[in-house]
Amino acid sequence: MTTPRTVLITGGAGGIGQGIARAFLAEGERVILADRDPDAVASAADALGADALTFDITDPAAVAAAFASLAAAGTAVDVLVNNAGILSVHGAVTELAPEAYRSILEVNVIGTFAVTQAFAHHRIAAGGGGSVVNISSIGGRQPTPGMGAYESSKAAVDSVTRWAAIELAPHGIRVNAVAPGPVLTPMLEMGMPEGSPARQAWASRIPLGDLAKVTDIAPAVVFLAGSGAAHITGVSLAVDGGQLLT
Repeated sequence: MTTPRTVLITGGAGGIGQGIARAFLAEGERVILADRDPDAVASAADALGADALTFDITDPAAVAAAFASLAAAGTAVDVLVNNAGILSVHGAVTELAPEAYRSILEVNVIGTFAVTQAFAHHRIAAGGGGSVVNISSIGGRQPTPGMGAYESSKAAVDSVTRWAAIELAPHGIRVNAVAPGPVLTPMLEMGMPEGSPARQAWASRIPLGDLAKVTDIAPAVVFLAGSGAAHITGVSLAVDGGQLLT
């Protein structure tokens, strides 16, 4: 019988984080949801039957302390899913304030790097092995006017993925990414219900005809984190309904 792995998912209180958690729990894994909102992550973890952990990925000291507390409790994290990120900064290249641009880089790039670095130290101390799956975006490869701050941050996540993959390979740590197109989280689905003009406009860009569901994203994460992907590292897997083909 295979020993369950421990999977840490940042941004775990959000819709995609919870969807990924459900997929790992269905595989019999132990899941720790991490988020900066203690009440939201505790509620999500309780509803799913997962554990909860509170830290802000933009605070490297807090990230390191969280991994130290897990190690002190005898918990070895086997899989890290860097799901936390923000999509709240929009603006044209001629209008966006540098401070706003810096804020999204701080979360999406520096935060992803900080948690990956802490996980790498954690795994190396445990003798190596383990897997990282970053949540990127096809926006890092296909620009949309007004979304360049977010999209360039995700291009950087893909680069961090390749960087970490080549340097951590000698320790047996694999690092990959899943790059979704637009995903119908509960919040997005409320704002763009089926049949709405906004939903139809997005869907018209996608050869398979609609935006991804959270349940379309989670299996790709589970695959890249698992033994079936044992010889895959440094890859950013698009899950976009073919949008990059257009």
